[in-house]
Amino acid sequence: MRKLNFIIFMGIMVLGTSCKKYFDINQDPNRATAPAATAELILPLALTATASDLNGFNSYGMQLGGYGANAGGFGGFGTAISYNFSSNDYSGLWNNTYDNLEDYYTIITKTKDKPTYKYFEAVARIMQAHDFQLLVDTYNDVPYTDALKGAANLTPAYSDAKVIYKDLADQLDVAIGLINAGNTTVGAVPLGTSDVIFGGDVTKWKQFANTLKLRIILRANGKVTFSNTTFSADGFLAADALVNPGYTRDNGKQNPKWDNWAYGYTGTDAGKAWMPNTFVFSFYDGTKLSDPYRGANVYYQFPKTGTNRLGVENNSVVASPSGNFWYTGFNRKGASAVDTTGVLKGPGAGFPVITAAESYFLQSEAAVRGILAGGDPAALFNSGISASFNYLYTMADGKTIHGDPAGDLAKYKTDNVGSPLVNFTLAVTADQKIEAIITQKYIALNFVNSNEGWNEFRRTHYPKISSAANASGTATFASSVSESTRPDRLPTRVLYPSSEGAYNGTNVPKGISPFGSLIFWAL
Repeated sequence: MRKLNFIIFMGIMVLGTSCKKYFDINQDPNRATAPAATAELILPLALTATASDLNGFNSYGMQLGGYGANAGGFGGFGTAISYNFSSNDYSGLWNNTYDNLEDYYTIITKTKDKPTYKYFEAVARIMQAHDFQLLVDTYNDVPYTDALKGAANLTPAYSDAKVIYKDLADQLDVAIGLINAGNTTVGAVPLGTSDVIFGGDVTKWKQFANTLKLRIILRANGKVTFSNTTFSADGFLAADALVNPGYTRDNGKQNPKWDNWAYGYTGTDAGKAWMPNTFVFSFYDGTKLSDPYRGANVYYQFPKTGTNRLGVENNSVVASPSGNFWYTGFNRKGASAVDTTGVLKGPGAGFPVITAAESYFLQSEAAVRGILAGGDPAALFNSGISASFNYLYTMADGKTIHGDPAGDLAKYKTDNVGSPLVNFTLAVTADQKIEAIITQKYIALNFVNSNEGWNEFRRTHYPKISSAANASGTATFASSVSESTRPDRLPTRVLYPSSEGAYNGTNVPKGISPFGSLIFWAL
Protein backbone atom coordinates (compact mmCIF):
# COMPACT_ATOMS: atom_id res chain seq x y z
CA MET A 1 0.00 0.00 0.00
CA ARG A 2 2.81 2.44 0.81
CA LYS A 3 4.38 1.76 -2.58
CA LEU A 4 1.03 2.23 -4.30
CA ASN A 5 0.44 5.54 -2.54
CA PHE A 6 3.88 6.74 -3.58
CA ILE A 7 3.15 5.84 -7.20
CA ILE A 8 -0.19 7.65 -7.08
CA PHE A 9 1.37 10.77 -5.65
CA MET A 10 4.21 10.73 -8.16
CA GLY A 11 1.61 10.47 -10.90
CA ILE A 12 -0.26 13.40 -9.42
CA MET A 13 2.92 15.47 -9.28
CA VAL A 14 3.79 14.73 -12.91
CA LEU A 15 0.32 15.12 -14.35
CA GLY A 16 -0.48 18.01 -12.05
CA THR A 17 2.25 19.99 -13.76
CA SER A 18 1.52 18.94 -17.31
CA CYS A 19 -2.26 18.60 -17.30
CA LYS A 20 -3.84 21.02 -14.84
CA LYS A 21 -2.85 24.24 -16.59
CA TYR A 22 -3.32 22.61 -19.94
CA PHE A 23 -6.92 21.95 -19.03
CA ASP A 24 -8.07 25.56 -18.68
CA ILE A 25 -11.62 26.27 -19.86
CA ASN A 26 -10.33 28.92 -22.28
CA GLN A 27 -7.47 26.84 -23.60
CA ASP A 28 -4.47 28.21 -25.43
CA PRO A 29 -4.42 26.30 -28.76
CA ASN A 30 -0.67 26.83 -29.04
CA ARG A 31 0.13 24.85 -25.90
CA ALA A 32 1.56 21.40 -26.22
CA THR A 33 -0.94 18.63 -25.72
CA ALA A 34 -0.97 16.75 -22.42
CA PRO A 35 1.08 13.58 -22.31
CA ALA A 36 -0.63 10.29 -22.97
CA ALA A 37 -1.97 8.83 -19.73
CA THR A 38 -4.26 5.95 -18.94
CA ALA A 39 -7.60 6.18 -17.18
CA GLU A 40 -6.08 4.17 -14.34
CA LEU A 41 -3.51 6.92 -13.77
CA ILE A 42 -5.75 9.93 -14.36
CA LEU A 43 -8.58 8.83 -12.04
CA PRO A 44 -6.67 9.05 -8.73
CA LEU A 45 -5.24 12.38 -9.91
CA ALA A 46 -8.73 13.68 -10.65
CA LEU A 47 -10.27 12.47 -7.39
CA THR A 48 -7.39 13.92 -5.39
CA ALA A 49 -7.77 17.23 -7.24
CA THR A 50 -11.47 17.20 -6.33
CA ALA A 51 -10.48 17.10 -2.64
CA SER A 52 -8.20 20.10 -3.11
CA ASP A 53 -10.99 21.89 -4.96
CA LEU A 54 -13.49 21.12 -2.19
CA ASN A 55 -11.05 22.52 0.33
CA GLY A 56 -11.47 25.88 -1.40
CA PHE A 57 -15.25 25.52 -1.40
CA ASN A 58 -15.22 24.65 2.30
CA SER A 59 -13.23 27.81 3.05
CA TYR A 60 -15.58 29.93 0.92
CA GLY A 61 -18.66 28.45 2.62
CA MET A 62 -17.07 28.87 6.04
CA GLN A 63 -16.58 32.59 5.41
CA LEU A 64 -19.95 33.38 3.83
CA GLY A 65 -22.16 30.87 5.64
CA GLY A 66 -21.66 31.79 9.28
CA TYR A 67 -19.10 29.18 10.26
CA GLY A 68 -16.04 31.43 10.50
CA ALA A 69 -15.09 35.03 11.25
CA ASN A 70 -11.99 37.17 11.07
CA ALA A 71 -9.58 36.64 13.99
CA GLY A 72 -7.92 39.33 16.08
CA GLY A 73 -4.57 40.80 15.16
CA PHE A 74 -5.24 40.70 11.43
CA GLY A 75 -6.44 43.40 9.06
CA GLY A 76 -7.15 43.90 5.39
CA PHE A 77 -10.14 41.59 5.14
CA GLY A 78 -11.82 43.97 2.71
CA THR A 79 -14.53 42.31 0.65
CA ALA A 80 -14.48 39.21 2.88
CA ILE A 81 -16.32 41.29 5.48
CA SER A 82 -18.02 43.93 3.29
CA TYR A 83 -19.39 41.38 0.77
CA ASN A 84 -18.90 43.95 -2.00
CA PHE A 85 -17.12 41.37 -4.10
CA SER A 86 -15.02 41.99 -7.16
CA SER A 87 -14.36 39.58 -10.01
CA ASN A 88 -11.10 38.62 -8.34
CA ASP A 89 -12.73 37.26 -5.18
CA TYR A 90 -12.95 33.46 -4.88
CA SER A 91 -11.90 33.08 -8.54
CA GLY A 92 -10.03 29.88 -7.68
CA LEU A 93 -13.36 28.12 -7.28
CA TRP A 94 -14.07 28.60 -10.97
CA ASN A 95 -10.59 27.91 -12.30
CA ASN A 96 -9.86 24.85 -10.18
CA THR A 97 -13.23 23.25 -10.80
CA TYR A 98 -12.98 23.58 -14.56
CA ASP A 99 -9.45 22.19 -14.41
CA ASN A 100 -10.81 19.22 -12.50
CA LEU A 101 -13.68 18.81 -14.96
CA GLU A 102 -11.15 18.48 -17.77
CA ASP A 103 -9.57 15.57 -15.91
CA TYR A 104 -12.88 13.73 -15.83
CA TYR A 105 -13.65 14.69 -19.42
CA THR A 106 -10.32 13.18 -20.49
CA ILE A 107 -11.23 9.91 -18.77
CA ILE A 108 -14.59 9.87 -20.57
CA THR A 109 -13.03 10.47 -23.98
CA LYS A 110 -10.44 7.76 -23.36
CA THR A 111 -12.98 5.15 -22.22
CA LYS A 112 -16.36 5.76 -23.86
CA ASP A 113 -15.53 3.51 -26.82
CA LYS A 114 -13.91 0.82 -24.69
CA PRO A 115 -16.56 -1.60 -23.34
CA THR A 116 -14.23 -2.96 -20.67
CA TYR A 117 -13.73 0.51 -19.15
CA LYS A 118 -17.35 1.21 -18.26
CA TYR A 119 -16.55 1.61 -14.55
CA PHE A 120 -14.03 4.34 -15.26
CA GLU A 121 -16.40 6.18 -17.58
CA ALA A 122 -19.18 5.91 -15.01
CA VAL A 123 -17.10 7.36 -12.18
CA ALA A 124 -15.91 10.21 -14.41
CA ARG A 125 -19.52 11.03 -15.34
CA ILE A 126 -20.58 10.98 -11.68
CA MET A 127 -17.77 13.30 -10.70
CA GLN A 128 -18.46 15.62 -13.62
CA ALA A 129 -22.02 15.95 -12.32
CA HIS A 130 -20.62 16.63 -8.86
CA ASP A 131 -18.30 19.38 -10.12
CA PHE A 132 -20.84 21.06 -12.37
CA GLN A 133 -23.28 21.24 -9.47
CA LEU A 134 -20.59 23.02 -7.47
CA LEU A 135 -20.27 25.58 -10.27
CA VAL A 136 -24.00 26.13 -10.74
CA ASP A 137 -24.54 26.49 -7.00
CA THR A 138 -21.85 29.18 -6.93
CA TYR A 139 -22.38 31.04 -10.21
CA ASN A 140 -25.78 29.98 -11.65
CA ASP A 141 -25.42 29.92 -15.48
CA VAL A 142 -22.04 28.52 -16.54
CA PRO A 143 -20.46 27.06 -19.70
CA TYR A 144 -21.74 23.48 -19.93
CA THR A 145 -22.76 22.16 -23.34
CA ASP A 146 -19.95 24.05 -25.09
CA ALA A 147 -17.42 23.66 -22.28
CA LEU A 148 -14.41 21.36 -22.08
CA LYS A 149 -13.78 21.42 -25.83
CA GLY A 150 -10.39 23.08 -25.61
CA ALA A 151 -9.13 24.70 -28.78
CA ALA A 152 -12.29 23.66 -30.61
CA ASN A 153 -14.22 26.32 -28.67
CA LEU A 154 -12.24 28.94 -26.76
CA THR A 155 -15.31 31.06 -25.98
CA PRO A 156 -17.99 28.62 -24.79
CA ALA A 157 -21.57 29.79 -24.47
CA TYR A 158 -23.24 29.79 -21.06
CA SER A 159 -26.02 27.29 -20.43
CA ASP A 160 -29.12 27.95 -18.36
CA ALA A 161 -28.56 26.66 -14.82
CA LYS A 162 -31.91 24.87 -14.76
CA VAL A 163 -31.08 23.06 -18.01
CA ILE A 164 -27.73 22.02 -16.55
CA TYR A 165 -29.38 20.67 -13.41
CA LYS A 166 -31.78 18.57 -15.46
CA ASP A 167 -28.97 17.10 -17.52
CA LEU A 168 -26.83 16.37 -14.46
CA ALA A 169 -29.57 14.13 -13.10
CA ASP A 170 -29.77 12.40 -16.50
CA GLN A 171 -26.00 11.88 -16.55
CA LEU A 172 -26.11 10.23 -13.15
CA ASP A 173 -28.70 7.78 -14.47
CA VAL A 174 -26.39 7.07 -17.41
CA ALA A 175 -23.51 6.45 -15.03
CA ILE A 176 -25.48 3.95 -12.96
CA GLY A 177 -26.43 2.18 -16.19
CA LEU A 178 -22.77 1.99 -17.19
CA ILE A 179 -21.87 0.39 -13.87
CA ASN A 180 -24.67 -2.16 -14.26
CA ALA A 181 -23.44 -2.91 -17.78
CA GLY A 182 -19.88 -3.25 -16.49
CA ASN A 183 -21.06 -5.84 -13.99
CA THR A 184 -22.01 -8.13 -16.90
CA THR A 185 -19.11 -7.27 -19.21
CA VAL A 186 -16.52 -10.01 -19.65
CA GLY A 187 -13.08 -8.63 -18.92
CA ALA A 188 -14.35 -5.41 -17.33
CA VAL A 189 -11.38 -3.54 -15.88
CA PRO A 190 -11.95 -3.02 -12.16
CA LEU A 191 -11.43 0.38 -10.60
CA GLY A 192 -9.18 -1.20 -8.02
CA THR A 193 -6.65 1.06 -6.38
CA SER A 194 -7.29 3.84 -8.90
CA ASP A 195 -10.45 4.51 -6.89
CA VAL A 196 -9.16 6.51 -3.92
CA ILE A 197 -12.66 7.00 -2.49
CA PHE A 198 -14.31 3.57 -2.36
CA GLY A 199 -11.43 1.28 -3.22
CA GLY A 200 -13.21 -0.10 -6.28
CA ASP A 201 -16.62 -0.76 -4.67
CA VAL A 202 -18.96 0.06 -7.55
CA THR A 203 -22.11 -0.41 -5.45
CA LYS A 204 -20.98 2.50 -3.31
CA TRP A 205 -20.46 4.54 -6.48
CA LYS A 206 -24.09 3.88 -7.41
CA GLN A 207 -25.12 4.99 -3.93
CA PHE A 208 -22.98 8.10 -4.36
CA ALA A 209 -24.74 8.81 -7.69
CA ASN A 210 -28.17 8.34 -6.09
CA THR A 211 -27.24 10.66 -3.23
CA LEU A 212 -25.91 13.33 -5.57
CA LYS A 213 -29.01 13.05 -7.73
CA LEU A 214 -31.19 13.44 -4.65
CA ARG A 215 -29.29 16.60 -3.69
CA ILE A 216 -29.84 17.98 -7.20
CA ILE A 217 -33.55 17.15 -7.25
CA LEU A 218 -34.16 18.57 -3.78
CA ARG A 219 -32.29 21.79 -4.47
CA ALA A 220 -34.21 22.40 -7.71
CA ASN A 221 -37.54 21.14 -6.33
CA GLY A 222 -40.41 22.86 -8.17
CA LYS A 223 -38.08 24.78 -10.49
CA VAL A 224 -36.83 22.04 -12.81
CA THR A 225 -38.83 19.27 -14.49
CA PHE A 226 -36.57 16.24 -14.33
CA SER A 227 -36.69 13.32 -16.75
CA ASN A 228 -36.63 10.75 -13.97
CA THR A 229 -37.16 11.36 -10.26
CA THR A 230 -36.71 7.76 -9.22
CA PHE A 231 -33.53 6.18 -7.89
CA SER A 232 -31.84 2.87 -8.42
CA ALA A 233 -32.44 0.09 -5.91
CA ASP A 234 -28.86 0.43 -4.66
CA GLY A 235 -29.94 3.06 -2.12
CA PHE A 236 -28.02 6.03 -0.80
CA LEU A 237 -24.73 6.57 0.97
CA ALA A 238 -24.67 5.13 4.48
CA ALA A 239 -20.94 5.73 4.93
CA ASP A 240 -18.78 8.80 4.43
CA ALA A 241 -17.32 9.26 0.95
CA LEU A 242 -13.71 10.23 1.69
CA VAL A 243 -10.89 10.91 -0.75
CA ASN A 244 -7.59 9.46 0.45
CA PRO A 245 -4.82 8.72 -2.07
CA GLY A 246 -2.42 8.05 0.79
CA TYR A 247 -2.22 11.40 2.54
CA THR A 248 0.78 11.68 4.86
CA ARG A 249 2.64 14.43 6.68
CA ASP A 250 5.21 14.62 3.88
CA ASN A 251 5.70 17.59 1.57
CA GLY A 252 2.82 17.90 -0.89
CA LYS A 253 1.02 14.87 0.49
CA GLN A 254 -1.02 16.24 3.40
CA ASN A 255 -4.79 16.28 3.53
CA PRO A 256 -5.49 19.72 2.00
CA LYS A 257 -7.75 20.83 4.84
CA TRP A 258 -5.04 20.06 7.40
CA ASP A 259 -2.40 21.72 5.24
CA ASN A 260 -4.55 24.83 4.78
CA TRP A 261 -5.95 25.19 8.29
CA ALA A 262 -3.73 23.39 10.83
CA TYR A 263 -0.04 23.04 9.92
CA GLY A 264 2.15 22.91 6.86
CA TYR A 265 4.34 19.86 6.46
CA THR A 266 7.27 21.66 8.13
CA GLY A 267 5.12 22.48 11.15
CA THR A 268 4.39 26.10 10.27
CA ASP A 269 1.03 27.48 11.38
CA ALA A 270 -1.73 27.76 8.80
CA GLY A 271 -5.08 29.56 8.73
CA LYS A 272 -4.67 31.74 11.84
CA ALA A 273 -6.51 34.71 10.32
CA TRP A 274 -9.89 33.05 10.88
CA MET A 275 -11.73 31.81 13.94
CA PRO A 276 -15.15 30.31 14.79
CA ASN A 277 -18.22 32.44 14.20
CA THR A 278 -20.29 33.32 17.26
CA PHE A 279 -23.46 32.38 15.36
CA VAL A 280 -22.66 28.72 14.73
CA PHE A 281 -21.05 28.42 18.17
CA SER A 282 -24.48 29.16 19.67
CA PHE A 283 -25.67 25.71 18.51
CA TYR A 284 -23.14 24.14 20.86
CA ASP A 285 -22.76 26.39 23.92
CA GLY A 286 -26.39 26.39 25.11
CA THR A 287 -27.47 29.67 23.53
CA LYS A 288 -29.66 27.91 20.96
CA LEU A 289 -28.85 24.26 21.68
CA SER A 290 -26.65 22.50 24.19
CA ASP A 291 -24.10 20.27 22.50
CA PRO A 292 -20.88 20.09 24.51
CA TYR A 293 -20.26 16.68 22.94
CA ARG A 294 -19.79 17.68 19.31
CA GLY A 295 -18.57 21.08 20.48
CA ALA A 296 -15.59 19.49 22.17
CA ASN A 297 -14.85 17.50 19.02
CA VAL A 298 -14.97 20.53 16.73
CA TYR A 299 -13.41 23.33 18.79
CA TYR A 300 -10.21 23.68 20.78
CA GLN A 301 -10.79 24.17 24.53
CA PHE A 302 -14.58 24.18 24.13
CA PRO A 303 -16.51 25.98 25.66
CA LYS A 304 -13.70 28.52 26.21
CA THR A 305 -13.05 28.74 22.49
CA GLY A 306 -12.61 32.25 21.14
CA THR A 307 -15.31 33.39 18.70
CA ASN A 308 -16.10 36.52 16.75
CA ARG A 309 -18.83 38.04 14.65
CA LEU A 310 -17.69 38.55 11.09
CA GLY A 311 -16.66 42.14 10.52
CA VAL A 312 -15.56 43.04 14.03
CA GLU A 313 -12.04 43.94 12.97
CA ASN A 314 -9.90 44.95 15.93
CA ASN A 315 -7.05 43.61 18.02
CA SER A 316 -9.24 43.04 21.08
CA VAL A 317 -10.71 39.94 19.45
CA VAL A 318 -8.95 36.73 20.45
CA ALA A 319 -6.39 35.53 17.91
CA SER A 320 -6.37 31.95 16.67
CA PRO A 321 -3.88 29.71 18.46
CA SER A 322 -1.23 27.56 16.86
CA GLY A 323 -3.00 24.92 14.80
CA ASN A 324 -6.22 26.96 14.74
CA PHE A 325 -9.37 26.69 16.84
CA TRP A 326 -10.68 23.86 14.63
CA TYR A 327 -7.86 21.53 15.67
CA THR A 328 -8.82 19.99 19.02
CA GLY A 329 -5.54 18.18 19.76
CA PHE A 330 -3.51 19.16 22.81
CA ASN A 331 -0.13 18.50 21.18
CA ARG A 332 0.07 21.67 19.11
CA LYS A 333 3.69 21.43 18.00
CA GLY A 334 3.37 21.69 14.26
CA ALA A 335 5.02 18.78 12.47
CA SER A 336 4.69 16.58 15.58
CA ALA A 337 1.02 17.39 16.24
CA VAL A 338 -0.91 14.18 16.84
CA ASP A 339 -4.00 12.85 15.11
CA THR A 340 -7.29 13.52 16.82
CA THR A 341 -11.05 13.62 16.21
CA GLY A 342 -13.19 16.43 14.83
CA VAL A 343 -12.88 18.25 11.52
CA LEU A 344 -9.08 18.67 11.39
CA LYS A 345 -8.20 15.11 12.28
CA GLY A 346 -4.65 14.94 11.01
CA PRO A 347 -2.52 15.18 7.85
CA GLY A 348 -3.39 11.62 6.79
CA ALA A 349 -7.17 11.85 7.19
CA GLY A 350 -9.50 11.30 4.25
CA PHE A 351 -11.18 14.39 2.77
CA PRO A 352 -15.02 14.34 2.84
CA VAL A 353 -16.83 14.64 -0.47
CA ILE A 354 -20.31 13.69 0.78
CA THR A 355 -20.81 12.49 4.34
CA ALA A 356 -23.32 9.92 5.54
CA ALA A 357 -24.85 12.66 7.69
CA GLU A 358 -25.63 14.79 4.63
CA SER A 359 -27.03 11.73 2.85
CA TYR A 360 -29.46 10.98 5.68
CA PHE A 361 -30.61 14.59 5.97
CA LEU A 362 -31.22 14.71 2.22
CA GLN A 363 -33.31 11.56 2.50
CA SER A 364 -35.22 12.92 5.49
CA GLU A 365 -36.16 16.12 3.66
CA ALA A 366 -37.09 14.15 0.54
CA ALA A 367 -39.37 11.97 2.65
CA VAL A 368 -41.09 15.06 4.13
CA ARG A 369 -41.59 16.51 0.65
CA GLY A 370 -42.90 13.24 -0.80
CA ILE A 371 -39.94 12.77 -3.15
CA LEU A 372 -38.99 9.51 -1.43
CA ALA A 373 -42.17 7.53 -0.91
CA GLY A 374 -42.14 5.32 2.15
CA GLY A 375 -39.18 7.00 3.84
CA ASP A 376 -39.45 7.72 7.56
CA PRO A 377 -38.43 11.38 8.03
CA ALA A 378 -37.89 11.04 11.78
CA ALA A 379 -35.75 7.90 11.54
CA LEU A 380 -33.65 9.41 8.74
CA PHE A 381 -33.31 12.68 10.68
CA ASN A 382 -32.04 10.82 13.73
CA SER A 383 -29.68 8.77 11.55
CA GLY A 384 -28.26 12.04 10.21
CA ILE A 385 -27.45 13.32 13.69
CA SER A 386 -25.96 9.94 14.62
CA ALA A 387 -23.79 9.94 11.49
CA SER A 388 -22.57 13.45 12.35
CA PHE A 389 -21.48 12.26 15.80
CA ASN A 390 -19.76 9.23 14.26
CA TYR A 391 -17.86 11.34 11.72
CA LEU A 392 -16.61 13.77 14.35
CA TYR A 393 -15.65 11.01 16.79
CA THR A 394 -13.70 9.10 14.12
CA MET A 395 -9.93 9.35 14.14
CA ALA A 396 -7.77 10.19 11.14
CA ASP A 397 -7.37 6.53 10.21
CA GLY A 398 -11.08 6.48 9.37
CA LYS A 399 -11.63 3.43 11.55
CA THR A 400 -10.96 4.25 15.18
CA ILE A 401 -13.88 5.73 17.10
CA HIS A 402 -12.74 7.79 20.09
CA GLY A 403 -15.14 8.24 22.99
CA ASP A 404 -18.79 7.22 23.04
CA PRO A 405 -20.70 8.82 20.15
CA ALA A 406 -23.85 6.75 20.76
CA GLY A 407 -23.88 7.58 24.48
CA ASP A 408 -23.20 11.26 23.87
CA LEU A 409 -25.91 11.36 21.21
CA ALA A 410 -28.40 10.01 23.76
CA LYS A 411 -27.35 12.73 26.23
CA TYR A 412 -27.65 15.37 23.48
CA LYS A 413 -31.23 14.32 22.82
CA THR A 414 -32.05 14.40 26.54
CA ASP A 415 -30.41 17.81 27.01
CA ASN A 416 -32.50 19.26 24.15
CA VAL A 417 -35.69 17.25 24.55
CA GLY A 418 -37.80 20.40 24.44
CA SER A 419 -36.40 21.65 21.13
CA PRO A 420 -38.02 20.62 17.81
CA LEU A 421 -34.58 21.16 16.25
CA VAL A 422 -33.48 17.99 18.07
CA ASN A 423 -36.69 16.24 19.17
CA PHE A 424 -38.30 15.64 15.78
CA THR A 425 -41.65 14.61 17.35
CA LEU A 426 -42.14 18.27 18.31
CA ALA A 427 -41.83 19.37 14.69
CA VAL A 428 -45.48 19.12 13.68
CA THR A 429 -45.80 21.04 10.42
CA ALA A 430 -43.86 20.37 7.24
CA ASP A 431 -42.06 23.71 7.63
CA GLN A 432 -41.03 22.85 11.19
CA LYS A 433 -39.68 19.52 10.00
CA ILE A 434 -37.72 21.13 7.18
CA GLU A 435 -36.31 23.69 9.63
CA ALA A 436 -35.15 20.93 11.98
CA ILE A 437 -33.56 18.94 9.14
CA ILE A 438 -31.73 21.87 7.56
CA THR A 439 -30.58 23.24 10.92
CA GLN A 440 -29.12 19.88 11.92
CA LYS A 441 -27.53 19.58 8.48
CA TYR A 442 -26.03 23.06 8.96
CA ILE A 443 -24.49 21.88 12.24
CA ALA A 444 -23.23 18.62 10.71
CA LEU A 445 -21.59 20.47 7.80
CA ASN A 446 -19.71 22.89 10.08
CA PHE A 447 -16.18 23.03 8.63
CA VAL A 448 -16.80 19.64 7.01
CA ASN A 449 -18.39 20.81 3.74
CA SER A 450 -19.30 24.37 4.74
CA ASN A 451 -20.30 25.37 1.23
CA GLU A 452 -23.23 22.95 1.38
CA GLY A 453 -24.44 24.61 4.59
CA TRP A 454 -24.23 27.99 2.83
CA ASN A 455 -26.10 26.60 -0.19
CA GLU A 456 -28.87 25.17 1.98
CA PHE A 457 -29.24 28.42 3.89
CA ARG A 458 -29.70 30.34 0.64
CA ARG A 459 -32.24 27.75 -0.53
CA THR A 460 -34.32 27.54 2.66
CA HIS A 461 -33.24 30.43 4.94
CA TYR A 462 -32.60 27.91 7.69
CA PRO A 463 -31.18 28.09 10.26
CA LYS A 464 -33.19 31.19 11.06
CA ILE A 465 -31.40 34.50 11.42
CA SER A 466 -32.61 37.93 12.47
CA SER A 467 -32.76 40.83 10.03
CA ALA A 468 -33.03 43.42 12.81
CA ALA A 469 -30.59 46.29 12.49
CA ASN A 470 -29.23 45.67 15.98
CA ALA A 471 -29.16 41.86 15.76
CA SER A 472 -26.40 40.25 17.81
CA GLY A 473 -23.77 37.82 16.61
CA THR A 474 -25.81 34.92 17.99
CA ALA A 475 -28.90 36.07 16.07
CA THR A 476 -27.29 36.57 12.66
CA PHE A 477 -24.07 35.70 10.87
CA ALA A 478 -24.24 38.75 8.58
CA SER A 479 -21.09 40.84 8.82
CA SER A 480 -21.30 43.84 11.11
CA VAL A 481 -19.82 45.96 8.30
CA SER A 482 -21.86 44.44 5.49
CA GLU A 483 -22.54 46.61 2.46
CA SER A 484 -25.35 44.34 1.27
CA THR A 485 -28.62 46.09 0.48
CA ARG A 486 -30.69 43.03 1.34
CA PRO A 487 -32.82 43.01 4.51
CA ASP A 488 -30.72 40.14 5.88
CA ARG A 489 -27.51 42.07 5.01
CA LEU A 490 -26.03 38.99 3.33
CA PRO A 491 -24.64 38.45 -0.16
CA THR A 492 -26.44 36.27 -2.67
CA ARG A 493 -23.43 35.02 -4.63
CA VAL A 494 -19.89 35.75 -5.80
CA LEU A 495 -19.03 37.18 -9.23
CA TYR A 496 -17.71 35.53 -12.35
CA PRO A 497 -13.90 35.62 -12.41
CA SER A 498 -12.07 38.37 -14.25
CA SER A 499 -10.63 35.78 -16.66
CA GLU A 500 -14.10 35.26 -18.12
CA GLY A 501 -14.54 38.96 -18.74
CA ALA A 502 -11.13 39.07 -20.42
CA TYR A 503 -11.35 35.95 -22.58
CA ASN A 504 -15.06 35.17 -22.90
CA GLY A 505 -16.57 38.62 -22.51
CA THR A 506 -19.18 38.15 -25.24
CA ASN A 507 -20.80 35.25 -23.41
CA VAL A 508 -20.32 35.94 -19.71
CA PRO A 509 -23.59 37.19 -18.15
CA LYS A 510 -23.71 40.94 -17.53
CA GLY A 511 -25.09 42.96 -14.66
CA ILE A 512 -24.45 40.37 -11.97
CA SER A 513 -24.71 41.75 -8.44
CA PRO A 514 -23.47 40.12 -5.21
CA PHE A 515 -26.55 41.53 -3.48
CA GLY A 516 -29.35 41.03 -6.00
CA SER A 517 -28.50 38.18 -8.38
CA LEU A 518 -29.79 34.84 -7.13
CA ILE A 519 -28.86 31.27 -7.94
CA PHE A 520 -32.01 29.90 -9.59
CA TRP A 521 -32.97 27.77 -6.56
CA ALA A 522 -32.36 30.49 -3.95
CA LEU A 523 -34.82 32.60 -1.97
